[in-house]
Amino acid sequence: MELLKAGWPERAERSAEVIETVSRILSEVEREGLPAIRRYSEHLDRWNPDSFIVPASQVKAAAETVDDELAAQLEFARTQVERFARAQRATLTDLEVETLPGVVLGHKHLPISRVGSYSPGGRYPLIASSIMTVTVPKVAGVDTVIAMAPPRGGNGIYGPQLYTMDLAGADLIVCLGGVQAFAALAFGFEDVAPVDLVVGAGNAYVAEAKRQLFGTVGIDLLAGPTEVAVIADETADPRLVAADLLGQAEHGPNSPALLITTSHDFGAAVIAEVDRWLEGDWPTAEVAGAAWRAYGTVVVCESREEVVTVSDTYAAEHLEIQTADDDWYAASLRNYGSLFIGAEATVAFSDKSIGTNHVLPTGRAGRYTGGLWVGKFLKTVTYQRLTTAGAASIAPSTAAIADAELMFGHALTARLRSADGGAQAL
Repeated sequence: MELLKAGWPERAERSAEVIETVSRILSEVEREGLPAIRRYSEHLDRWNPDSFIVPASQVKAAAETVDDELAAQLEFARTQVERFARAQRATLTDLEVETLPGVVLGHKHLPISRVGSYSPGGRYPLIASSIMTVTVPKVAGVDTVIAMAPPRGGNGIYGPQLYTMDLAGADLIVCLGGVQAFAALAFGFEDVAPVDLVVGAGNAYVAEAKRQLFGTVGIDLLAGPTEVAVIADETADPRLVAADLLGQAEHGPNSPALLITTSHDFGAAVIAEVDRWLEGDWPTAEVAGAAWRAYGTVVVCESREEVVTVSDTYAAEHLEIQTADDDWYAASLRNYGSLFIGAEATVAFSDKSIGTNHVLPTGRAGRYTGGLWVGKFLKTVTYQRLTTAGAASIAPSTAAIADAELMFGHALTARLRSADGGAQAL
């Protein structure tokens, strides 16, 4: 293996300052409620309206900020996300099976009651995030989805973002950002009850807030800076690969971008194309260039098997395959957030409108979890139902195990349901 360019971070470090700041904000909001939310919203976002809940009149007015073309494309994106989420939901079926005579076991998928959806609004007001995090829970059957986004420039939620929250099916829209937004969702505010699950990405403070709130509420995952990896060989177009690397690097100056290839010459060609792209006059070149210089990585492997090993070690959030052996790689790879097979499948499609969800694991979390999907908004719960004879068949094993564990109360409850009716229970 040869490293043509190094940069991918070994491990994301948690800042002590971020941890302490988040802990303080959460504690104050939990203790004080709305006054603390107002204090931090005013201090951090210059935003302190009479109510953080966006009135219907403002939601209606947001439609005026969206032209017909954008409205049509947003509806297209919403439809694709909904269509795929419904198809995924259809794969989740309830189960009931009689494992022994008189012993019936089962599971069912129950929607979570209340979900808080957060859409970032920092460097970029991510309109598509509202589609990903509002439409999907509604498909799952969630009763109430509260959509939140920060104010932009002290003027409320960015118009197209607000429009999209409503389009996606939000039951309530709230203009609140950052840690205080997640605290409000977790602890409740104004007349709004706490939610059961919070979803959505944000900066390091948002990620830390979700980490610290886990247990008080459920979370989707802990998302760090966006990542992209591309597996490509000499049959790929280096200009296209370079564009895809930089297309994700524009998310921020700490967004890693990785090329894994079996060709030294191809790796060098992609580096040259990246440099050419960065010399161009495009609005986000400075951000993408900073990310590439600091976190861009190019690895040359000796075989396709080594490519798979390297890729699975990185476990990138987005993983593209542009090779002569796309199907082989797709079948062999294991660790990633979402896979993009073939040169036509660019990450941007999934980020915006193809239908798969763009909330994905980062920081090597692809080793143990996938991304946000309709199943995240469902609880798979089990149940059991027994006849008298069925209980009698289970009682001896339960009593014996409980006795060995010195849990005599457990043994008693089993023996009371045994064939002799508990005659030997005491």
